[in-house]
Amino acid sequence: MLDAYADAASVQEQLREIHLTLRGELPGVVRVAVALYDRRTDVIKTFVHSTEGAAQPFLHYEARLHDVPSLAELAAHGQPRVLDDFAAHGGALCGRHTEVLLDCGYRSSFTLPIIDQGKLFGFLFFDAAAANFFTSAAVQHLAIYGRLISLLIINALTPANTLRSLVEVTKALSHLRNGETGLHLERMARYARLIARTLADRSGDNAIDDEFVEFVFRFAPLHDVGKIGIPDSILLKPGRLDEAEFAVMKTHVTKGVALIEKIAQSFGVGRPQHIDVLRNIVHFHHEACDGSGYAEGLKGDAIPLEARVVAVADVFDALTSKRSYKPAWSSAAALAYLNRHAGIIFDPLCVAALAENKEAVAALQRQFRSDDDSPEGFHEAYTLDI
Repeated sequence: MLDAYADAASVQEQLREIHLTLRGELPGVVRVAVALYDRRTDVIKTFVHSTEGAAQPFLHYEARLHDVPSLAELAAHGQPRVLDDFAAHGGALCGRHTEVLLDCGYRSSFTLPIIDQGKLFGFLFFDAAAANFFTSAAVQHLAIYGRLISLLIINALTPANTLRSLVEVTKALSHLRNGETGLHLERMARYARLIARTLADRSGDNAIDDEFVEFVFRFAPLHDVGKIGIPDSILLKPGRLDEAEFAVMKTHVTKGVALIEKIAQSFGVGRPQHIDVLRNIVHFHHEACDGSGYAEGLKGDAIPLEARVVAVADVFDALTSKRSYKPAWSSAAALAYLNRHAGIIFDPLCVAALAENKEAVAALQRQFRSDDDSPEGFHEAYTLDI
């Protein structure tokens, strides 16, 4: 049954097609939405939705599972839940969430936890404008759609996870002394998500959707995968690279794109549009707004947004992390550097988006803190006038 929706260009479009079919059978289900769960941060984050009407609650939104007791209980027991009338439940949905749903015209819901290999993957929400809509017969009918949509979501995200795992295995087999520590990659991926989500909030008309934000987050850690092909004599050289060495270092971009293509073709992972996000991150994250970057010398908006986002996140974490040739900068100093080069190297909107999230950045730095983020001699793939 899932194959019938496989031609849709994105996960959100597939969900909309499933919702259209569902509404032919249960017209009262006016919204279907999926939120994903991040175990590392205990965060629930919006991913895709299909909504009838103008009111679209909880776009580009996240909350700690611990702070939403009703969903935390649902996750603990792994059982679906019906709320017959939001107006009658009051604080059971964590107050504010109830008010938002009521303000958007929803009165009842059926919620399913999405479980993958025994672990919480996310939540699936069916909402209706009428109270007491989700009768036992409706719930039984929706259980089929619940399994279908859960499978769609898991299948959509598994290729991204598989690709990351394959790349990590490739790194290990190459015996590369990888300078990009796991904590660096965790931080910069989450900085990238903060930036992308803030841009999405500003975009209007949902021009940047939660699906895009999620895949930027998932693929950001692979930005420098091409360093697998750079000799240790260059990658681990203490001090600055000379012109010839830097020319070799810059080839990590094209090597990375070639590696991604090879893995994707060999293992058949990734829907085309998601692979495009990854390709763009790997290929263009060293471009500069004024055209002085590499590998293609793109300028401004010609640089894909996902690459502009990752560039800011990556450099910010590099500056605020200890390196063999420098101490860690303060966040304020790193943001000042990014601001000085905004419009020259970095996208000004991406820099501003990061600056707007100082408290969230500080929280991530506390959670994913490391006393030494790189081995002695690890060399960056860019030159900074520091």
